[in-house]
Amino acid sequence: MTVAHIWGRLDESQVVRLKTQLASVELLFSGATPERIDRRPASGKWSARENLAHIGRYHEIFLERLHHILTEQSPQFARYRAEEDPGWQEWQSRNFEEIRTGLVALRLNLIDKITALQPLDYNRTGIHSSFGEMTLALWLEFFLIHEAHHLYLIFQRLLEQ
Repeated sequence: MTVAHIWGRLDESQVVRLKTQLASVELLFSGATPERIDRRPASGKWSARENLAHIGRYHEIFLERLHHILTEQSPQFARYRAEEDPGWQEWQSRNFEEIRTGLVALRLNLIDKITALQPLDYNRTGIHSSFGEMTLALWLEFFLIHEAHHLYLIFQRLLEQ
């Protein structure tokens, strides 16, 4: 049995993380100057603001995928790449406050949709181009881990000397 088959139900920790994980955004950005928020590392990787914009844009992508998983039989999804996404440029160009406001609204929408689902809905599947068939519960875990990774990158960017 694969991990994907074990994850056929929503775990309470997922609901807790969905409701609370973004609380760290306020703490992380508290007192950060606009220069620090927009500063890119020498590697040229995304700034803290751009990582937050990515989290916002990925909420939109995930909500679209959620809709497809709930309305289609095992839809297939390509790996998401911001640089190939026409919607990314719009998010990337937003200022911090616009990103934060948009992200809060999207998160509330996502919480409403996820918590309104029936237990059997979490068994529905979507096929990821790299990870194969995954239940909706596993897709949600993937979403939360991906988001946590970008929150860690924000932490790094804001504290780098």
